[in-house]
Amino acid sequence: MTVLKPIVLFVLAAVAEIGGAWLIWQAVREGRAWWWAGLGIIALGIYGFFAAFQPDAHFGRVLAAYGGVFIAGSLAWGILVDGFRPDRWDVIGAAICLVGVGVIMFAPRPGA
Repeated sequence: MTVLKPIVLFVLAAVAEIGGAWLIWQAVREGRAWWWAGLGIIALGIYGFFAAFQPDAHFGRVLAAYGGVFIAGSLAWGILVDGFRPDRWDVIGAAICLVGVGVIMFAPRPGA
């Protein structure tokens, strides 16, 4: 399995899921128009397709690995969109999660 395709799909999935959740947050918590929530729901649906296009055939493995991407991506979204400044523990935790993603997705497996 090449490494580039899963990484690109994980990034696209993160943008769709985190962006969708952010749009809903904006509508519910920040008083934006309700159509922002509608766009968020669409983005969350798109996220599911990006996850389904992963080359690994095991749903549990893909979603478990994506959890680490989601954690790091959420912090990055906060930095880029909301002005959030993570502390060193946020960064260390996200780095640990990304190492876990690498192990889950790219470790050599018998018969693979």
